Amino acid sequence: MRSSQHSSARPRDDVDFQLAESPALSRSTVDRRELVRGDPGLVRALWENGRVLAVDPLGRALVTRQDGAPHRRRLVDRPATGAEPPEGAVLLGADGDTGYWAVPVSEGDAETWAERVPESEREWLDLRFTGALLDDTGAGLLTTAVGLLSWHRRAAFCANCGAPSVVSHAGWTRHCTGCGREEYPRTDPAVICLVHDGAGNVVLARQPTWPPDRYSILAGFVETGESLEHCVVREVAEEVGVQVSEVRYLGSQPWPFPRSLMVGFTALAEPSAPLRPADGEIEQAHWVPRDRVRAALRAGGGVPGLILPGASSIARGMLEAWASAG
Repeated sequence: MRSSQHSSARPRDDVDFQLAESPALSRSTVDRRELVRGDPGLVRALWENGRVLAVDPLGRALVTRQDGAPHRRRLVDRPATGAEPPEGAVLLGADGDTGYWAVPVSEGDAETWAERVPESEREWLDLRFTGALLDDTGAGLLTTAVGLLSWHRRAAFCANCGAPSVVSHAGWTRHCTGCGREEYPRTDPAVICLVHDGAGNVVLARQPTWPPDRYSILAGFVETGESLEHCVVREVAEEVGVQVSEVRYLGSQPWPFPRSLMVGFTALAEPSAPLRPADGEIEQAHWVPRDRVRAALRAGGGVPGLILPGASSIARGMLEAWASAG
């Protein structure tokens, strides 16, 4: 915590801001039905009354424009067919008696899947682009589908003995054919922190691999034996050489690329402290005034020299909340 002298010396116009709404990929409306997954009869019933969405090898789903809202999208699903879920199908959840499922499709099968939708009205879009354009149900379904199917692609062999593993529990478990070990979808926690000075300036940085002028707030993975708050302090110090205080939780968002959970925080730092970007990890870092962030947001997410994170990212919602404070 800061000393009383430090606290009284700094205006507190934007210290207590909150997220205005749930992050784009944190929205969900369906019941996950965890207790149903191990009951073949109940799983079969949810398939018989199911709706199915397809995800291609690039993690894209078929979407179409939402009626009356040209800038919105809706997922294209189809009624389930056959008596049993096909190999690779995963149960995303249910609404009443209707089950929602996802299936992986190859590039060739993707074209067949889309045949029922006029070519001029369909798009295959990934979650980063379309997450913020979907309604709450669609965003939750696609986020879960992308994360689950990505896990299955990477978990075909047992981490304990190396033997092949098979899918069970409606896609939520893999069972080793060798040692019998059960494995569940992994989630890797990561912190993402909006560092500001309490007086209208925020730290924005860019990685060397990002497109030109793309900037975001700071993020990093939680290490073994580390709390979320300590991770915030460590990551900020490592990435830009600044010490922070008053670490405060804002919200969280799944980020299935491939399996992260982004836990959002805000923290205070002294703007007089020089930023020292970590060599090889951070290409540039700057204190950016609120007016410039606001200008980028009014322009749809970017102005010359400053492109903000996409609307599907919790980083965008955090910046919007901070920019509207004060």
